[in-house]
Amino acid sequence: MELLDNLALGFATSLSWQNLLICFVGVLLGTLVGVLPGIGPVATISMLLPITFVMPPVAALIMMAGIYYGTQYGGSTTAILINMPGEASSIVTALDGHQMARQGRAGTALATAALGSFFAGTCATLLVALLAPPLTELALKVGSPEYFALMVLGLIASITLAQGSVLKALAMLVLGVLLGTVGQDLDSGTERFTFGLPELADGLEFVAMAMGLFGICEIFRNLEIGRSRSAEVSAVGGLMPTREDFRQMVKPMLRGTALGSALGVLPGGGAILASFASYSLEKKLAAQPQRFGKGAIEGIAGPESANNAAAQTSFIPMLTLGIPASPVLALMIGALIVQGITPGPTVMLQQPSLFWGLICSMWIGNAMLLVLNLPLVGIWVRLLTVRYHLLYPIIVGFCCIGVLSISNNVFHVYSLIGFGLIGYLLMRLDFEPAPLLLGFVIGPLLEVNFRRSLVLSAGDPIIFIERPATAVMLALAALALIVAALPAMRRRRDHTFVE
Repeated sequence: MELLDNLALGFATSLSWQNLLICFVGVLLGTLVGVLPGIGPVATISMLLPITFVMPPVAALIMMAGIYYGTQYGGSTTAILINMPGEASSIVTALDGHQMARQGRAGTALATAALGSFFAGTCATLLVALLAPPLTELALKVGSPEYFALMVLGLIASITLAQGSVLKALAMLVLGVLLGTVGQDLDSGTERFTFGLPELADGLEFVAMAMGLFGICEIFRNLEIGRSRSAEVSAVGGLMPTREDFRQMVKPMLRGTALGSALGVLPGGGAILASFASYSLEKKLAAQPQRFGKGAIEGIAGPESANNAAAQTSFIPMLTLGIPASPVLALMIGALIVQGITPGPTVMLQQPSLFWGLICSMWIGNAMLLVLNLPLVGIWVRLLTVRYHLLYPIIVGFCCIGVLSISNNVFHVYSLIGFGLIGYLLMRLDFEPAPLLLGFVIGPLLEVNFRRSLVLSAGDPIIFIERPATAVMLALAALALIVAALPAMRRRRDHTFVE
């Protein structure tokens, strides 16, 4: 009964005309971002952060969430029609989706992707609504040592499950945590790492860092690649799948939804892992695995369901624990902090309309995406003809205006450019900037809980070992790091990501 009351509050919040409009704008932008390769949800949300600061918190979260799961839809459209995945999680969809398009079944492939995404998104949203309250109650009962250990485990998991060198990802994570300590000390107020600059007394500007590392850096990267986007678009025929198509897609959709829901809560690229894992599972379970890669509808239904389910359930650790499972959610937590809201289990108690409004908006957003994507296929593909050199000045101008609008401080514009150059340098050296952003957001929370734990134990670090839950989580973090660093495991990870 309490769940129904909470959902009623959530729908009352999300169905207001302002929040409906914001949700529509979010999913529309998300689809656009998914269609245009080379921009991505992280860069887009980074650029839009200044706008969200003048919105109510619930509206800001609804828009950013819509962009996030909207990209999962949009990326599949170009993956199917022109074999150009707009998002990393749509790479698997292109394998069979584009083959179906070449066989004259582009409409069926698009409908399969949209239906699988909607079904998975709906189920995963319901799962978030069911699991969030008990997990929040559990989170309220744990202390600072458990929170510290959980954050350490989450950060370590995010780098061991992601692609690339574990050592480089760990270095970026540590650097992010260190950058999070710039500014005044939490207790004494003493300035740390400010180098005498008064602009750094309040710490580094989160928005400038996010925009620079992802927005400006993406421009440098795409200019270097000099990608050409001329493509031959497959004709879109009938959108309605046949009865046989429905029979073949039902079980993969169910399995993909279950797999994606489970993997979505893991730190790192949950949606990407889910889509690849679902494709591998369907290929192993298929009676004729040789069909995969040649237009098997199961190769679309499973991965598309998995990546959308993962995108929804990745909100569980953010909403209940205040721990982001991806860089996009780290940006959302940063937006909450800027608005004066402390992320974590207290949000559901202190801001119930925000908590449940966001959850209910996910279902509304998925319904909007189902209606938007199929009729507007032609428009999305036409956008691929827009030349990149026309987008770059707009993105740079938008970033500079956004940073200036926050505090009217030119120093932050310099920070934006500096972080853009740093991000480009890191990219050239094969360092991923995402762990740096995660470390920067989680770093201050990590320090707070570490200090509180030491206060409870009068400075004795044994408190992190004598508590069973804390000791287990720290041991798991250490084990994950050791296993990921083993040569055999490292070769296996590299081989898996290459596949």
